[in-house]
Amino acid sequence: MRVALFATCVNDALLPSTAIATVRLLERIGLDVDFPAAQSCCGQPQYNSGYPRACEPLVRRTVRAFAGYDHVVTPSGSCVATVRDAHPRIAARAGGGLASAVAALTPRVHELSEFLVDVLGVEDVGAWFPHTVTYHPSCHGLRLLGLGDRPLRLLRAVRGLELLELPNAEECCGFGGTFAVKNPAVSAAMAADKTAHALSTGARVLCGGDNSCLLHLGGTLRRQGAALRPLHLAEILASTEAEPWRPDGAPPDGGPRRAGRSRPAPAPGRTA
Repeated sequence: MRVALFATCVNDALLPSTAIATVRLLERIGLDVDFPAAQSCCGQPQYNSGYPRACEPLVRRTVRAFAGYDHVVTPSGSCVATVRDAHPRIAARAGGGLASAVAALTPRVHELSEFLVDVLGVEDVGAWFPHTVTYHPSCHGLRLLGLGDRPLRLLRAVRGLELLELPNAEECCGFGGTFAVKNPAVSAAMAADKTAHALSTGARVLCGGDNSCLLHLGGTLRRQGAALRPLHLAEILASTEAEPWRPDGAPPDGGPRRAGRSRPAPAPGRTA
């Protein structure tokens, strides 16, 4: 099985620890993971802002970057939703055979929790995380991808983890990509509601599957002086007794984090 990591812009630029955790997790359960260096933005910001034609080069790049892989895995429900929902629309408008190329790719692109549960049939990934956790389901994963309880099933299988129910969990956190920029007051009010619900659980960690939402909520929590820590699902699932998660983000031995056996994608025309 040839698996590629789709890191996404937010993770690459701001939270690479999530992409690294995804690789560590997948390698620990026996997969070899490539990182195609040609990958870039999926075009979600442009598309959400009403510029579908500006997305066409990004759709073509995505198709080329992930050609030949059995599965493409990403720790971002919003980017998977863009590939599955927006890319076919953009490709149909663009013509030139792009639609067929996109149709061949989209069934192979998976959000992390659905890849683990649906494709690999795994719920217990051998994780250890002795902390209290509450889970926020991001809108794209909840509504467009229909992830349902897949992330919760993975969290319940983590040793030492106590999962606390988030009140009004299905309410949007207020980020919504460009929505937060265009409607900052409404966005901030929604984030305040979401963080109030999360704090009411008494959990130490606020888990989610999209770092964009967690960055939004994390900023609100910091301004409130709250101790609740936002953390991506991948980082919880990557934590083990031998290499546990640490709040400061440092590895257990104090050395640099490494992605393990991951390697660049092979040159065109060569197999892994």
